[in-house]
Amino acid sequence: MSYAERFYREFSGTRRWTSFRVKIETSDLYIRANGDYSGAASRAVGEAREALKRHIAVQESFLTSFDPVPRTESAHPIIEAMYRASEAAGVGPMAAVAGAIAEHAGRALLDHSDEVLVENGGDIWLVAREAVSLAVYAGSSRFSGPLGIRIAPERTPAGVCTSSGRVGHSFSFGRADAATIVAADAALADAVATGAANRVRDEDDLEAAAAYAMAVPGIRGILIIKGGRLIAQGEIELIKPQARV
Repeated sequence: MSYAERFYREFSGTRRWTSFRVKIETSDLYIRANGDYSGAASRAVGEAREALKRHIAVQESFLTSFDPVPRTESAHPIIEAMYRASEAAGVGPMAAVAGAIAEHAGRALLDHSDEVLVENGGDIWLVAREAVSLAVYAGSSRFSGPLGIRIAPERTPAGVCTSSGRVGHSFSFGRADAATIVAADAALADAVATGAANRVRDEDDLEAAAAYAMAVPGIRGILIIKGGRLIAQGEIELIKPQARV
């Protein structure tokens, strides 16, 4: 779980959102809600990180494997979510960690706020009462910035997670500029985004990567960008965003 400064975050408050940051060790979350609930979010992130540390101490392969690993008994819910996502996507459990932590922290805030958006290294979990527009960052691709995704409130809770072989610090076997997955489960979206990005070496790989992702139960939609081409399938509403989230 490495750390990189997030250049795309906006902390100015609006009538709709209060924005705040929760950073514990290498977990760095940007959160929008109806108020500043950083205390509750910090407790949730700390709990998740402690569960991960305990589990990795028992099963080191959970941290290091690029493939699914055998489950152990009596795991914390965040660990179970990562196991399920890993098995569905065919990737290692840690490919789901950012999405899993984002959702765990977000759900902890639902007693306080009827709208919540948690971003963890480009992986998002949200519950909304009005539509949310998310900009897509795809490095030097011409689609980076001008292109976004609209998430309708009736489609939330939702995980919107992105993996890239060219942007950010996460490991990828591929060279996708961005592989963005929408699912109800943020751990699953995160893991499948990794699996899809791994499959893209050049623009001719987009269809096969999209087919892989859309075949995973629970995946609602996918957007993959490589160079001057993109592919979008499923519940993906493309827009020109007004601002980045």
